[in-house]
Amino acid sequence: MRVLGLDVGERRIGIAKPDETGTLAVPYCVYHRKNLAEDVASLSALCQKLGIEALVVGLPLNMDGTEGPQAKKVREFAEKLAEAVKVPVFYVDERWTTEEVERAMREAGEKPSREKEKVDALSAVLILQVWLESRRSGYH
Repeated sequence: MRVLGLDVGERRIGIAKPDETGTLAVPYCVYHRKNLAEDVASLSALCQKLGIEALVVGLPLNMDGTEGPQAKKVREFAEKLAEAVKVPVFYVDERWTTEEVERAMREAGEKPSREKEKVDALSAVLILQVWLESRRSGYH
């Protein structure tokens, strides 16, 4: 299945896709947001170009597992994009994604604060990787 993993932020959207085997998520690009209509149109065109069949979106839940204002914004955006592309959308809990990426970058001697686009792209990779693994395990 051709899927895209999305880490939807206020300013940027990290985008990941599976490798050719469909087992590993890899960074694809980072999209710089403009406005809702333009964002949906641009990402819809990308999905059509790549033949995307589903979207996997990180959902920023509160620590108690509930949806706050940011999760609602992400869900609204994902649903508009999924409707435009006419594909299903799957959500992955992304509460610790950014922290995991930043920790790994620091361990590698990089400064996450200077590499915001890289953090977004790698966060999308983690989101998609969780989904790919859960799908292989039969949890999807």
